Amino acid sequence: MSNETRKSETYFADQTMWGFVHRSFTKSMGYTEDDIKKPIIGICNTFSELNKCHSHFNELVEHVKRGVWQAGGTPMEFPTISLGEPYIKPTSMLLRNLMAMDTEEMMKAHPIDGVVLLGGCDKTVPAQLMAAASANIPSIILTGGPMLNGRLGGESLGACTDCYRFTLEHKAGNLNDAQLAEAENAICRSDGHCMVMGTASTMASIAEGLGMALPGCAAIPAVDSRRRHMSQMTGNRIVQLVKENLKPKDIMTKEAIENAITVTMASGGSTNSIIHMVAIAQRLGMKLPLETFDEISKRTPFLLNLRPSGQYQMEEYFEAGGVPSLMKELEPLLHGGCMTVTGKTSEENLMDVHVLNRKVIFPLAEPMEPDGGIAVLKGNLSPGGSLIKKTAVSKKFFQHKGKAVVFDSFEDMKKRIDDPNLDVDENSVLVLKNLGPKGAPGMPEEGQIPIPQKLLEKGVRDMVRISDGRISGTSYGTLVVHISPESAVGGPFGLIENGDEIKLDIHDRLLQLLVDEEELEKRKSKWVQTEPFYDRGYGLLFENTVLQSELGCDFDFLLPKELRDELKSSI
Repeated sequence: MSNETRKSETYFADQTMWGFVHRSFTKSMGYTEDDIKKPIIGICNTFSELNKCHSHFNELVEHVKRGVWQAGGTPMEFPTISLGEPYIKPTSMLLRNLMAMDTEEMMKAHPIDGVVLLGGCDKTVPAQLMAAASANIPSIILTGGPMLNGRLGGESLGACTDCYRFTLEHKAGNLNDAQLAEAENAICRSDGHCMVMGTASTMASIAEGLGMALPGCAAIPAVDSRRRHMSQMTGNRIVQLVKENLKPKDIMTKEAIENAITVTMASGGSTNSIIHMVAIAQRLGMKLPLETFDEISKRTPFLLNLRPSGQYQMEEYFEAGGVPSLMKELEPLLHGGCMTVTGKTSEENLMDVHVLNRKVIFPLAEPMEPDGGIAVLKGNLSPGGSLIKKTAVSKKFFQHKGKAVVFDSFEDMKKRIDDPNLDVDENSVLVLKNLGPKGAPGMPEEGQIPIPQKLLEKGVRDMVRISDGRISGTSYGTLVVHISPESAVGGPFGLIENGDEIKLDIHDRLLQLLVDEEELEKRKSKWVQTEPFYDRGYGLLFENTVLQSELGCDFDFLLPKELRDELKSSI
C-alpha cells in the first residue's frame, strides 16, 4: 500500500476556492462526498459508431464500472479519439500519434488516480500504451476481443485474410458479384476486431506479454460472456494498482518488452507491431533497434497455428488457453521475474497454466517452424532495415532474384497494374515507392500490391512485392515492407528503375539492389524530392516531425528529452 498522496486528493481535499469548485461541480453530476474521497478511476472509452471493432464498448464500460465500485473506487468515464481501421483514409497510422497525444493529455490533465484503457482496433492499443508510458499513472489495458469466426458453406472465414482472398478471386473471374456479396455478409458476424493474428490480435497479445493486461484478456471473443467477466475483473484490479502505486514504467521494463517480442515471434504476429513496440519503448526512454527483434526471432520457434500463417483463428486460440498457454510453452525463453498488472510476476501468473490444444499451440520442442514469424532484412536497398512476415511467404521465394517493375506512387500502381501491356511475369519483383511515413503520407497498408490481372488469370497467386509502406497483419504472401530510409527522403529505395535486378534472401536476411554504386550515385544526383502533401494543420505537423519506421514513426518531439538529444546528435 502506497503512502503517496493520490492525485484526486489534491483536487478534492483542497480547501481553497478551487477545491470548492472541484467538489461542487463533481457533486452536481450525482457523485457524493464519499465518492470523491475514494480512488478516482478514469475509464477511457473509445466507443465510436465509426469504429466497428469498438461497437460494444459501452456495454463493457458498465462492467468495468461495476468492478471499480466493488473494489472501493469511483469510476469516471471519458472519451478520446477512436481509430476505426477500415474507415480512416488515407490511413489510421496518420492518426496513431494524435490518439496517443489525446490520451496522454487526458490522463495527465484530470483528477484521476488510475485509468482503464479500452482498445482493440489496430492503432488504438499502441496509442494507449504509448500514452500510458508517457503519463506513467497506474494503467491497465482492456481489449474488446476478436470477432467470432466467419462461416460460409461450412468453411471458417477470417477478416481480413479472406477479404483479400475473396476480392482476388472475384478479380480473377472465379467469383461473381452475388457470391462476393454473400461472403461480405458471412465474414464479420459479431462484434469485435479481426479474428486472425492480424495487428489487432497481435497488439492485444503484446499487451498481455508486456504485463499491461490481465492474463487471458487478448483471446476471449468479444461476444463471449467471459469478456464481461474480464471487464469487471479489470475494473477491480485498477483500484488495487492505484493502492499499490504500480505504474506502467514499473511493468514495461526492457525484459517485459523482450517477453512481448518473444510472444509476437512465436505467434506469427503482425509486422506493424514492430513499429508500435519501438514507439512504446522510446516513450519509456529505451532504444529498441531492429536487430533486437531479429535476434529474438532467430531464437524463438513459431508455435501458434493461426491464420494468416496457420490454420486456426482467435476463437480456437481462446479455447486452447490463449496467450497464457502460449507463454507457458515459451516459459524457458521468457523473463519470469517481470512484474505485471496482477501484482504478481509473469512466472507466478503462469504457475497453473496448461496448453489445452496442441493443434493450435505447438510444443516448444516440436514447433511449426524453428524460428519466429518476422525477419529483419538489410542490404543496400534498405540500410535502415525492412521487414517480412516469413511465415506467410511462399517457400519458393525465400531465395529469389527478379527484375523490378516499378510504380512511383499508389496512384501510378492503380493506373497501370492491370494494363495488359505491363512488362511483368511471375518472377518479376513489384516495387511500390512513396508509401512511407512522409511520402504517402502516413505509411498506409498498401504494401500487398495486387497481382496483375494477366498473371491472376494464369493462376499466379504470389509474387515478391516490396514497398516502403505497411501491410495489414491479416495480409499474406511475399511482402517486404517498412523499407527505410523511405523513397520520399532520398533513400536508395527511391532510386530503383524498371529492369533492375533485386535479390531477396530471407535465410541470410538480405535485400539487395544489384546495381553498382557508381550508377546509384548518378541516379542520386538527379533525384528530386517530392512536394509535401499538406500545407497546414495536423498533416503538416505529421510530415515535418514523423520519424522513420525503424524509429517507431513517432513524432520527434514526443520522445523523452534524452532520446531527442541523442537523435539530433546523430543526424
